Amino acid sequence: MSVEDDSDRYRAPALDKGLDILELLATIDGGLTQAEIAKALNKSPNEFYRMLDRLVRRGYVQRQDGDRFYLTLKLFGLAHYHAPVRRLVSFATPLMREFSNRAEQACHLAIYDRGSVVVIAQQDSPTYWGISIRVGAQINLYNTGSGHILLAFRDDKQRLMMINEQRRQEQDAEEPPADLGEKLRAIREKGFETMDSLQTSGVRNISAPILAMDGNGLAALTCPYIEPVNPKAPTYDQVIQYVREAAKEISETVAGTIDKAEL
Repeated sequence: MSVEDDSDRYRAPALDKGLDILELLATIDGGLTQAEIAKALNKSPNEFYRMLDRLVRRGYVQRQDGDRFYLTLKLFGLAHYHAPVRRLVSFATPLMREFSNRAEQACHLAIYDRGSVVVIAQQDSPTYWGISIRVGAQINLYNTGSGHILLAFRDDKQRLMMINEQRRQEQDAEEPPADLGEKLRAIREKGFETMDSLQTSGVRNISAPILAMDGNGLAALTCPYIEPVNPKAPTYDQVIQYVREAAKEISETVAGTIDKAEL
């Protein structure tokens, strides 16, 4: 028996059908209708109805403009999530430690992952007091500084995907605030975000983006700022500058290293 014949014995027609759809949509920028997908794959439209429905429900394909189907970034996220996250944390950790020692404040690093904002690294304050957020904690996309940064520094298509994924992940998901677009534009213009914590009284979050080479946000660096009693401690305005400088240095380190390793 030939190798081809042997491999055909273990075919999974439903899986093949789903992979055919994903591979086809990966080559198309403008999306395809169900009829166009069927024609391209030389099948009848009815053969793909249930498969498309499942791919949409699982977040691999998005349906827009009536009956057009687009590939989401979920496969990209699954393929590239673990190694880049570990790399990002390893590069960011010493710079986060340096920031905390300089600012005398805690900080954490968060990324967007399939409908949630997830804390992937945490650095405690060197002083006796500070706010610590557990690594792995999921925080809100709409009412946190990290969430605002991750939304603000993405292109329109990615931002819409993030909002739609958040809706799918939570049954009672809140809708984006009416003024969210205006807020995100202001954040992009400033280059950072400051806001009173909506979770803890007396804390003001200072957040800045970790940027990829294309200008899109990879992560958010956030300092849950607590006003110190010590008059010699860095001021609020100084800590804002320190957050921005640390985020910029992490961005340059990550982008520069990835650039060398992958080009």
